[in-house]
Amino acid sequence: MNLYVLVASFLASSVEFIEALSIVLAAGVVYGFRFALRGAIYAVITLGLLVAVLGEGILRIVPLHILQGIVGVLLLLFGLKWIRKAILRYAGLKSLHDEDEAYQKQISRLKSSNKGSFEAQATAYNGVLLEGLEVVVIILTIGSGAHAFGSAIAGAAVGLIVVLSLGVAFRAPLARVPENTLKFVVGVMLTSFGTYWAGQSMGIRWPLSDATLLLLIAGYIIVSAMSVRILKKGGVGAS
Repeated sequence: MNLYVLVASFLASSVEFIEALSIVLAAGVVYGFRFALRGAIYAVITLGLLVAVLGEGILRIVPLHILQGIVGVLLLLFGLKWIRKAILRYAGLKSLHDEDEAYQKQISRLKSSNKGSFEAQATAYNGVLLEGLEVVVIILTIGSGAHAFGSAIAGAAVGLIVVLSLGVAFRAPLARVPENTLKFVVGVMLTSFGTYWAGQSMGIRWPLSDATLLLLIAGYIIVSAMSVRILKKGGVGAS
C-alpha cells in the first residue's frame, strides 16, 4: 500500500464527491431521494466500468516511464490550476466557492421542471458522472503513475465513504468544509507528484527517493504563501 498515493487520491476524490453530493441532495430534496440515489448509482456503475477498462488497458499497453511522463504533465496542469485558484481566493482576488449557493440553485432549477422522477435521476446521474469522471482521471493518473493502482482506488473509496457518511448524517451540503483549503492541499500534492514523476520520466534520480515528495510539497507551500502575500500587497488582478 502506497500511503502517499492513498492520501492524495483520498483528498482529490473527496473534493469531487462533495460537489456531486450537493447535486444528489438537491434532486433528492425536490423529488425524493429514491430517484436521486437511483441516478447516482447508475453513474457509479458507469464510472466503475470506465476504471476497470481504462485502468487495465493503460497498465498493460503503456510503458511505465512514458506513462509517468504523461501523468506528470497532467498532474502538473491539474494541480497548478487548483493552486492558482486557491492562491487568488486566499489573496481576496477571487470569490470562494459556495456549495450551499450551488445547492440552492439546483433546487430552484428542479422545482421549475415538471419532469419529476426522470429529471431527478438525470440530474443526479449527470452530476455524479461529471464529477466522477474527474475521480476516474485522479485514480488512473495517480495510481498508474506510481504503479499503485490499488492504493489510488482505496483512497477514492475512503473519500466516497467519508463524504457519503457526512451526507447521510447531515442531509445538507457540506458548506462547512473548507473547500479552498482542501483544494489547495490537493493542488500542492498533485503538483508535487507531477514534478516527481515528470522528473523520473526524464531520467532524473531524486536524491531522497520517495521522500523527495515531502520537500516538493514544502517548497510549493512556501512559494504559494509568498505568492499570496505579494498579491495582497500588490493587488494584482485575477485575470
